[in-house]
Amino acid sequence: MKDGGHITLTLPPGAAATADERGRKSLRRAWNQLPRCQRNLIILGITGFCVTVLLCLSGDQLLAASLKDVDTKAEVVAYQMPLPNPHHHPGVDKDVPKDTAAGLPQAVTMSVALPPPDSNKEQDIGGIDILNNVEEPVAQEQAEPLSEGEQLEQAIKNPLTLGGVSFKEHLKKIKPLLAKGQHFHGATNERQSAVVAAFKHSWAGYKKYAWGHDNLKPISQYSHEWFGLGLTIVDSLDTMYIMGLDDEFKEGRDWVEQSLRFDTKRDVNLFEVTIRVLGGLLSAYHLSGDTMFLAKAAELGNRLLPAFQSPSNIPYSDVNLGDLSAHSPKWSPDSSTSEVTTIQLEFRDLSRSTNISIYEQVAHKVNEKVHDLEKNHGLVPIFINANTGTFRNYATISLGARGDSYYEYLLKQWIQTGRRDNDNLILDYMQAVDGVLTQLMRRTPREHWVYIGELINGKDFKPKMDHLTCYLPGTLILGHQNGMPDSHLILARDLLDTCYQTYVMNPTHLAAEISYFALTEKDDQDIYVKPNDAHNLLRPEFVESLYYFYSLTGNRTYQDMGWKIFQAFETHAKVNAGYTSMGNVKNTQSTRLRDLMESFWMSETLKYFYLLFSDDRKEIDLEQWVFNSEGHPLPVYPLKT
Repeated sequence: MKDGGHITLTLPPGAAATADERGRKSLRRAWNQLPRCQRNLIILGITGFCVTVLLCLSGDQLLAASLKDVDTKAEVVAYQMPLPNPHHHPGVDKDVPKDTAAGLPQAVTMSVALPPPDSNKEQDIGGIDILNNVEEPVAQEQAEPLSEGEQLEQAIKNPLTLGGVSFKEHLKKIKPLLAKGQHFHGATNERQSAVVAAFKHSWAGYKKYAWGHDNLKPISQYSHEWFGLGLTIVDSLDTMYIMGLDDEFKEGRDWVEQSLRFDTKRDVNLFEVTIRVLGGLLSAYHLSGDTMFLAKAAELGNRLLPAFQSPSNIPYSDVNLGDLSAHSPKWSPDSSTSEVTTIQLEFRDLSRSTNISIYEQVAHKVNEKVHDLEKNHGLVPIFINANTGTFRNYATISLGARGDSYYEYLLKQWIQTGRRDNDNLILDYMQAVDGVLTQLMRRTPREHWVYIGELINGKDFKPKMDHLTCYLPGTLILGHQNGMPDSHLILARDLLDTCYQTYVMNPTHLAAEISYFALTEKDDQDIYVKPNDAHNLLRPEFVESLYYFYSLTGNRTYQDMGWKIFQAFETHAKVNAGYTSMGNVKNTQSTRLRDLMESFWMSETLKYFYLLFSDDRKEIDLEQWVFNSEGHPLPVYPLKT
C-alpha cells in the first residue's frame, strides 16, 4: 500500500524465524566447508584475544592495589630542586650555569619523605587555609621551561600558587631552605622598658578602637582606613617579636592567619604595600620561622606583579589586588622615582625565600632601567613615567619626599646581595653621594650647620630639607662601615648634628616636617620653620640614624640624644588612646593635635628607639640583617666564594 511515499509489506507468519534459521544453517555450512587448518587458526586467535583481555583487567587491579598501598606509607620520593644563588643578578652572572626555567644554578637532586595523605588532614601551611578551591596542577614529566613572561603570567593568573603548584606542595619542597627563626631576650633596662610601655599603650588603643583597620585615630578613638589591609597589625609584627611581646605577637599573627585577605577589588599603592605589608610579612617570617607569613607574602607578591606589566619595565604605581590590574596614579601620568626603586629588597627576598625567581627578576629590571638613564651627577629627578621609562623633564631633585629611598636602596641592595665590588648598585650609590656633596650640600652662614637642599627644575638651588632626609646620616655611616670613603662619614656626622638641631631648636623638642636654612647672614635664623610646615607625624628617620650611629660605634651619646626626643614624644604626643601626630611643634601650648597614629610609629619609630636603648648594640647584627625602608629587618645573603 502506498502511503505518503512509503510502501508497506505484510510478511506471512514465521517468515522472519525461517530467515534466521536459514542464516544459522548457512553459517554452519560455511564453517564446515573450511579446511581443518583454517578452523584451528581461528579458534587459537579467539582464545589468545580472550586471554589477553583477562590479563589486562587483572593487571589494572594489581596496579590500583599497589598505588593504594603506596599512598598509605611514607614513601621517599626524589625531586629536582634548584638551589638559590644568593648573589645572582639577572644579566650579570653570565659565567654561572643557570637553570633556564628559574634563572638559578643548575638543579641538584634531593630526597624528601612525604607524609601519608591521611596523617594530616589540614589543607594549610602554618595554619593558614589557602588551598580551598585551588585546582591541583597535573604533574608533567620533563616540562618545557617557562620564559620570564610566562612565569609572570602564571603567577598573576594563579595568585594562590607558586611555580604552578600549591603553596603547601611548594613549601614542602623547599623545606631545607626555610627560616629557622631568631630569639630575643626582651627589655633589659629602664629606657627599653619605657619604649615597650609606649608600644603597649599604642597597641591597646589600636586594639580597642581600630582593630583590623589600617590606622588609629587616637583622639576621636576611631579607625582610619587607607588600603584595608590592617597596616598597623602587619607593620608591628616584627617590633612585637623583637620586644618579646609574645601575647601581642600571637594576637597579630592570628589576625593575619584568619582575617588578612588580598582579594578585595581595591587600588593600593605598590610602594606602600610592598614596604609595609610585604616587608612586614617577610620580616615576621624570618624572625619567627612561621611559614604562614611566607605563604601570605607569596600570595601578596603574586597580586602585586601586574604593576610590572608596563611597556618600559618601570612599574605602575597603583595595583588592584582583586582585579589583578595596574595603572599610573590618577593625579599624574608619572610614578615617584623613590617608589619604583624602593621595592627591590622585598621582591628579591621573596624570591630567595620561595626559590621562585620571577619576583627578583622583575624588580631588578627596574634597577637596570634606571641605571641606564641620564642623571645629574648621579642624582635623579623625583618623577618617572612607567609608559615611557623616562624621567619627567625639569622635575625637582631632592633627597626628601619622592626621591629619598632611591639612594637608600642602592646601598642596601648591594649589602643584601653580598657586596659585589663591580655591581652597578654600589657604583650608582657612590656617584650619587658625590653628587650630593657637590650639588646639594650647603652650610649655614653663621653656625655652619650642614644641610642637603633641593634643585628646583633640576637646576635652581632651594635651601629646604625634609625631615625624611634625616635618614641619610644612618645610610652614610652604614655605607662607610661597608667600605665607602671617609668623606661619607664626615657628611654623616655633620648632617646628624643638623638633624638633631631641627629637634632641640623647637620648644617641644620635636622636629617639623620641613626645615629651611639661611643662605646669607641677612636671614634672622640659620634654621627656621614656616607655619605650614610645622607639623610632626611621629616620623622615624632621625631615630633610625641615631640607631645606626650607636650600633656601629657603641657611642652612648647617641642614646642620650634619642632619650631626649623620646621624652618629648611622651610629653606632647601621648593621649589616652595612643600617640598622635601634631600640627605645630613651635608652641608647647598649642600643638594642634591632628588625630592620627600612622603605622610607622609602631613599625619604625618605637622599634628604632628600642634598639637604640639596648645594652647590646648588636641585638640585630647589621652584618647579618638589612632594614627595609619601613624598618623591617631582612636577611643578608652573603656572596659565595
